[in-house]
Amino acid sequence: MALRNIRIAGDRVLEKTCRPVKEMTPKVENLINDMLETMYDAGGVGLAAPQVGILKRIVVIDVDFEEPHPYIMINPEILEVSEETQTGDEGCLSLPGQSGTVTRPMRVKARALDRNMEPYEIEGEGLLARAICHELDHLDGILYMTKVEGELREAGASEEEFAQ
Repeated sequence: MALRNIRIAGDRVLEKTCRPVKEMTPKVENLINDMLETMYDAGGVGLAAPQVGILKRIVVIDVDFEEPHPYIMINPEILEVSEETQTGDEGCLSLPGQSGTVTRPMRVKARALDRNMEPYEIEGEGLLARAICHELDHLDGILYMTKVEGELREAGASEEEFAQ
C-alpha cells in the first residue's frame, strides 16, 4: 500500500465524470488499498478515486471513529433518499482547511459492488448518509463547494465539523 497525492480544488480531474469499473484487477485492488491508507492518513471519512487522480467509479468511506469499518463502493448508485434532510458542516480533503454548510438527505440507500465485485446495498443515516452523497458527487465531477449555503470558511469555525 502507498499514500497517494490528494488532488486539490482547481485540478481539472475533479471536474470530470468517472468511468465504471468493469472487473477487479490487481491494479484496482491496489488503488482501493491505497485510497484507504490515504484517507486514514489524511484523517478523512471518505475518499473518491478522482481525488487521487483516477477517473474510476470507486469510493471508500469509514465513519467509525472507534475502529476501522470501511465501506468499499465500486460503481455505486443512490437508490433512495429520504425527504427528511440534515443541514451541517462539510469539509473535503480536496479543499483543505475549509468547510461550509450543506443540506443533504438524512437517510440514503445505495447499491454498489464490493471488493469481490459482488453487489450489495447499504442504508446510511446521518454522517454515513452525508458521506455517501458527498463521495458519490465526486464521481460525477461535483465538489461540495457548489452546494454550500452561504460562504466557505476556515475549517473548525463552527461547532460541528465534518472532516472528509
